Amino acid sequence: MQITATVSEGLRREFRVVVPQNDLNDKLTGKLEEMKPKLHLKGFRPGKAPVSFLKKTYGKSMMNEIVEAAVNESSQKAISDNALKPATPPKVDLVSEYQQVVDGKSDLEFTVKVDLMPEFELADVAKLKIERLVGDVQDADVDEALKRLAEQAKTYKAREPDAAAEKGDLVVINFVGKVDGAEFAGGKAEKFQLTLGSGQLIAGFEDQLIGVKAGQSREVKVTFPADYPEVSLTGKEAVFDVSVSEVKEPEPVSIDTELAKKLGLDDLGTLKDRVREQLKADFARASRLHLKRRILDALDAKHSFDLPPAMVESEFEGIWKQVEAELKREGKTAADEGKSEAELKAEYHAIAERRVRLGLVLARIGEQNGITVAPDEVQRAVGARARQFPGQEQQVFDFYGRNAQALAEIRAPIFEDKVVDFIAELAEVTDKKVDRETLFMDPDEAAEKLKSS
Repeated sequence: MQITATVSEGLRREFRVVVPQNDLNDKLTGKLEEMKPKLHLKGFRPGKAPVSFLKKTYGKSMMNEIVEAAVNESSQKAISDNALKPATPPKVDLVSEYQQVVDGKSDLEFTVKVDLMPEFELADVAKLKIERLVGDVQDADVDEALKRLAEQAKTYKAREPDAAAEKGDLVVINFVGKVDGAEFAGGKAEKFQLTLGSGQLIAGFEDQLIGVKAGQSREVKVTFPADYPEVSLTGKEAVFDVSVSEVKEPEPVSIDTELAKKLGLDDLGTLKDRVREQLKADFARASRLHLKRRILDALDAKHSFDLPPAMVESEFEGIWKQVEAELKREGKTAADEGKSEAELKAEYHAIAERRVRLGLVLARIGEQNGITVAPDEVQRAVGARARQFPGQEQQVFDFYGRNAQALAEIRAPIFEDKVVDFIAELAEVTDKKVDRETLFMDPDEAAEKLKSS
């Protein structure tokens, strides 16, 4: 076996490996000699079949295993002999023709590409200065939440037989939609409950049912919007045949003890307390989201080092696939975003670099401080994911049970959050009071708003 270093640039190492055909043949012969005593072949006494015959019978299938083992052993030898710390599994590319190697007519020659883990010094997280956005739950917030609860608890009663539907009424309808005279998937429903003015259906659909009476039918014409999820329907005109079976008007709902009892509580005071506590939890989650983002921004600003190219490219490919899928779903191109594809790719490549950099920094902080994710924490997260799919819980558990990569994707955010919480305890964190609107903004939008104010 001959291993030659061919590339040593930054974090990239590359080796050329040659395993002579004679070495492979010797290994094949050795394996056949080992198995010969155990073989019982027709026409030969036990253990007496010649190796030349065994090679013709088993040689090619066994040589596949030998070549695979030689590639793995040689790759690991190149890494261990040079004391390398790979960031990702080595990438192997065959130089020789595989079938020629298996047939015993060629040396095994291939390249091994290895990206190394970068060496960098961690910033002192205790010296980080982080601003945390916080907000107080106001009485107006509680009142607004109570109104939403009252709206959700609203009941309806049938209107008089000849009464016309008004905005805010609930109508029970059957409908069939057609595009170019043909029905389309998802365009049909029975006993569908629709609150007029809710914006639940395509723009214009509900407005055309205002004034309809129970027992009547109506033809509704709409145009699918450009951002409609089903791309094949975007921009197309559709005609819906709608029949109305019931028209109901909302009953008045008061924010009082009756509402509290309807929601399973004793009185209005208890309901208000519950609502306030829930809002406090919502405010705390929003505050933590901003804190986490600012901690990550601070870590990114404090660390600059070379990144393993393969890790960056893998991260970018994952991001870009999502971007392409989203653009396709919306029927858009990079030009619709006001950028060329090259500019858009450059933007997302920078995001991939940030993610990789922060991933390495957080991993190092976690490693140095003994931060781990316990199996029961992962299982609780899997359980939470399973509850999102009622009736399919066992399939979800089975999926994660046999898919290590998917399980790692569950574990990663748990680990990240634990490291962020650890940093938050050490860093110098100061609270900044903001209004509810700012607190619940996207972190980027909130930062921009505060910068300009």
